[in-house]
Parts: sequence; C-alpha cells; structure tokens
Amino acid sequence: MSSSPPYETYSTLGGPQPPSPYGEHDPHTAETVVYGMLSSPPYVPYEDTYRPAYEPLPAPQPSPTLPQQQVPGERIREGRAARRRKGSERPDTIRRLLPQALVVAFLAGGTTAFVAKDKAIELNVDGKPRTLHTFADDVTELLADEGVAVGAHDVVAPASGTALASGDEVHVHYGRPVRITLDGERRELWTTAHTVEEALRQFGVRVEGAYLSLARSQKIGRHGLAIDVRTERTVTIIADGRARTIRTNAATVGEAVREAGITLRGEDALSVSPASFPRDGQAVTVLRVTDSKEVREEAIPFDVRRTQDATLFKGTEVVEQSGRPGLRRVTFTIRAVNGVKQKPRRVRTEVVREPRAQLVRVGSKPMPTSVAGADHLDWGSLAACESGGRPNAVDPSGTYGGLYQFDTQTWQSLGGSGRPQDASGAEQTLRAKKLYVKRGAGPWPHCGGRLHG
Repeated sequence: MSSSPPYETYSTLGGPQPPSPYGEHDPHTAETVVYGMLSSPPYVPYEDTYRPAYEPLPAPQPSPTLPQQQVPGERIREGRAARRRKGSERPDTIRRLLPQALVVAFLAGGTTAFVAKDKAIELNVDGKPRTLHTFADDVTELLADEGVAVGAHDVVAPASGTALASGDEVHVHYGRPVRITLDGERRELWTTAHTVEEALRQFGVRVEGAYLSLARSQKIGRHGLAIDVRTERTVTIIADGRARTIRTNAATVGEAVREAGITLRGEDALSVSPASFPRDGQAVTVLRVTDSKEVREEAIPFDVRRTQDATLFKGTEVVEQSGRPGLRRVTFTIRAVNGVKQKPRRVRTEVVREPRAQLVRVGSKPMPTSVAGADHLDWGSLAACESGGRPNAVDPSGTYGGLYQFDTQTWQSLGGSGRPQDASGAEQTLRAKKLYVKRGAGPWPHCGGRLHG
C-alpha cells in the first residue's frame, strides 16, 4: 500500500482546499478526453455509430491493437503520476479544447437541421413498393426526383402537390387501356387494375355466370388487352305451343335456341335473325314451316277477230268460227307457318291446250229503210208481243229467236246470215217485213193481229 495521503491539496486554484469527499477520484481533477477516445485507459479511439438513414454505413475497419496489459500495482502508480502531470497542465488543455468543442456544437446543430429535412417515405409504383429517404417537400417533387412520370389516365395517391411527412406512403397506379366488347357493344376503357377480374369489378360488370374470352386471373400489362364479355341473360323461347325460359350467355339467338333443346328442321325459322344478339328478357318464337304443292287448271281466254263483210247489212255480225278457250296447268306452293296457311305462290305454269280464236264477219252493207206494202204496219207492237221487244230473245226450246221469233231456216231463206238473234234490230225488222209481204201475218198466229193496231 502507498503511504501517500487519501487526497492532496490543489493549490493552483487559490490555496489549500478542504479534503475531497471523493477520495483520490476527485471529478474536478479528472482528465478531459478528446472526442473520439475512450475515457479510461487504455485510451483507444472509438467509432461514432450515428448515421442518418440515407447515409451508407462505412466499410468495417480493423480493430486497433490494444497495448500490453500491465500488472495492477504498476497501473496504480502510473495513474497517480499521470494525475499529477495533468493537474499541472489543465489550464492549457482547456484553452486548447475550447475551439474544438465549439466546432462540435456547431456541427451537432447542423446535423439536427439536416436530419429534420430528411423523410422516410414508402413509394409504391404500380404494386412495387420501396422505402426511401428524400428531401422533397411534396408528392410532385418526390415523383420528379425519382423519375416517375404520370399521365392523364394514371392515379396518384395522395394527389400531386400534397405535402410530405416522414412515414407517409405514396402510391402510383398506371392506367391500362381495355378494349371490351360487353354484350355485343364495343367500348374502350381505362383501368388501374392489374387483372381482368379487378378491371371488370371496377367497370361494374357482373361476372357471375358470364362468358369471358380471357381468364379472370389474366394479368393486364401496360399496353392493355382486348376481352369479350357476355353476361348471363334471361331469354324465352316459344316453340310448338310451349314457352321455355332459360338463363344464357350465348353469343347469338340461334345458340340460345339450341341451349333450350329446340331443333330447327327443314324450312323452320325464327321470329328474329338467328345471328342477332339475345337481349335480356327477349322472347323468340320458333316458326314451324311446312310447304305443300297444289296443281290447278286455268282457262286461257280466246281472241275475237272481226272482218268486214260487204254482203251483210250494217249492224249484222256473223260468227264464222266459234272461239275455244285454252287450258293451262299451274303449280302452286302453299306454305303453312305454325299451321296457318299463307298466300299460295306460283312456281310453275304449263299450257295444256292453246286457245282458238273466234272469227266474226261484220256487215258493211247499208241497211234499206223500207219494204213496199209493209211499212205502214205496227211492227213495234208485234215485237213487244213476240219477244218483249228484245232483239236477242230466244224461246225456251232454243228454236226461235230475235224480235219476231224467227226460226233459223226461215231467217236464212229471207237472206239473213247466222242466227236471227245475232242480227241487229233493224235487220230483223227488215226481214220481218219481207216475210209479211210473202206470207202475210200467218207466221205470227198469236200476235199477228197487233200489226193492224
């Protein structure tokens, strides 16, 4: 043990001092250690571990070699000697370290301001998050610093221009073009969704029971994609007197009819085009069509050909050849729709017999106006009694005809041609006068008395 007193007077500060309650470890006499050194022997430099989050860590340095350990007694003696030396040098040390302390304080204040501007931000660009440190004041400045360009169809949250604070999250969602044909109607839309299912949900499209040309999990790239969507609809099919209502996502009415289990045969048709798009709530009628053929015979009218004959009085026509109608056979197709027959449609015509023209001779000879000995008689009364005054009258037996009921033989003996009922009334009266001159009123036994009033 050393015989030195527990503590010594420290005369440099103005004379003898009272005994220290700390014994030999008086804090007023402790050594001021330079920044960056351990405070107890051995005095080894140490590393300041504070680093801002944005500053990379320095490369590890090799550990300094520690001085050789000393035995306890020797270390105590050297410590006392060092304290004596330091006590005598303390004023110079304080003066030397004061500027360094001021520099350290200034740097500490600047570091505090530097750290206050630094912000830890999570930036998520199109689903790819990363944490970064930035001095940007708002979202717009952050995106510009990071080289993230946004367009009219892109979404930024929070919005551009929003002030930033440490710990904030910024999301950028890129817009993608989607060319969608929805229930037959084609449109082009933009979405920030990454999959087909998310995009359809964003568009408000009901996908339950719908037909999709792409899988729901299909990723949507920045270039976009095209998709055909047919939602499930209710369609009613009416066939054979029965209505069937189905739920379908068919692309055409024809497909919907087949899904209902209805088969079209032959000339069967639908009330709408089979290629049309089936609308929700639409009713489609199946038209059962049957065709049948029918053959009909039709008369072909004959022509009448007239020629002038100077041997006949004017107004007289003589049929030289009777006309005969022709005959043709016509084939019709009769269509029935759901049992109701439609208007027949002519599909074929065949002439069975050609018509024969009727030849008629027409008199051109001037008619004489009188017959001597018979002009003064009442021929109108006689005609009224015999035929009712009708030039074409024929008796029930077909033997007598005309105004005065001539038989054909008598008529022709008087110079008439053909039948009397075919001649004009003037010619018939002329022939009747000639007959009276020859035979008197005898040819008309019942009405002859009318000639004399």
